[in-house]
Amino acid sequence: MRVLSLAEARRAALAAQGIGGMRGAGTVGAVQRVVDRVGLFQIDTVNVVARAHLMPLFTRLGPYDTGLLERAAATPPRRLFEYWGHEASLIDVDLYPAWRWKMADAENHAWGRMRAIRRDQPHLVGEVLAAVADRGPLTARRLESPAPRERTHWGWNWSDAKTALEWLFYAGEVACAGRNTQFERVYDLPARVIPPAVFARTALDRDAAHRALVRRALAGLGVASVAHLADYFRLRPVEVTAALSGLERDGQAVPVTVEGWRQPAWMAPEARVPRRADASCLVSPFDSLVFTRARLAELFGVDYRIEIYTPPAKRRWGYYVYLYLAGDTFAARVDLKADRANGTLLVKAAWREPSCRLPDGVVCAGLAGELARLAGWLGLGAVRVEPRGDLAATLRGVPGG
Repeated sequence: MRVLSLAEARRAALAAQGIGGMRGAGTVGAVQRVVDRVGLFQIDTVNVVARAHLMPLFTRLGPYDTGLLERAAATPPRRLFEYWGHEASLIDVDLYPAWRWKMADAENHAWGRMRAIRRDQPHLVGEVLAAVADRGPLTARRLESPAPRERTHWGWNWSDAKTALEWLFYAGEVACAGRNTQFERVYDLPARVIPPAVFARTALDRDAAHRALVRRALAGLGVASVAHLADYFRLRPVEVTAALSGLERDGQAVPVTVEGWRQPAWMAPEARVPRRADASCLVSPFDSLVFTRARLAELFGVDYRIEIYTPPAKRRWGYYVYLYLAGDTFAARVDLKADRANGTLLVKAAWREPSCRLPDGVVCAGLAGELARLAGWLGLGAVRVEPRGDLAATLRGVPGG
């Protein structure tokens, strides 16, 4: 059995994710190559810096035209479709047949309120589906006015019509045709959203679907344990273990040992272990490289927790913190905010990673360059570093910092 050092495992993980070596290639082909590698982009509504699904391409390609991603997700023939992958995600459309088992089994996966509305108000669900078929594409707001709205939930407070739409979306009876300027889902029938050649493919049964998804997760991670693979597409570990058995038998998953890991690991047969990692990039909290926080700690020695929902007085690092990757080392973390009204990228805090051995000056020189690139991509004219964090003073001393 092959034994990987921790450094080799890190480099394999970065190569599998397409990090390093692709910067400056902001083309349709480059976007597709990233999709081919990572398989999905997680979606989140927070827009403190940029929408979560936009950032992974910036991390890998540098400044790029976000219209390329929007067209890939919302313009026929789509290269991505939205579904519940790793949370709400834009997923490689070639994986659509591998998700139809979950759609067919929505009764056992969808949230309780969705299941309840299908059970208690089947006529409403049928009317909503008919409305989408007749009037789609449309948003929930175009159906909501006569429908009652639940007022008890602190976050969503969905109307019954919205809940019915979300049940239909989970069950695969409607699909997301895109997002509008308010970032609301626009719903339509799957046959009008999914490319015809993909929609016509036979849905994979549960076992075949899990093998396809685990194989894709392994390719995206490079080297991974059962827990890492399960988290990538939010599958159950027992199902991942069963899928790995078949993949290993077929030569599509290679067992390896990683230095310092207690759990067994696997590599994709095509995984590369570069001799060095050439990376300098900011990584968002929702990037597929850092989906599994335990894996991040095991591979890179980084303890990373998002603190959006932590009361301000109890936050250690900041509200919306990005990691900075230098080579194969996470060297710093920065709490960022796009102050669009004043045309400024605010660095509200800058911290050195305890595991980083690079000098502060080296870290800050690379970090300042990435912050300037991010600001330019966002259409912001300046970067302002506030005096919080043990790296802030050095970063402020870098020209342009």
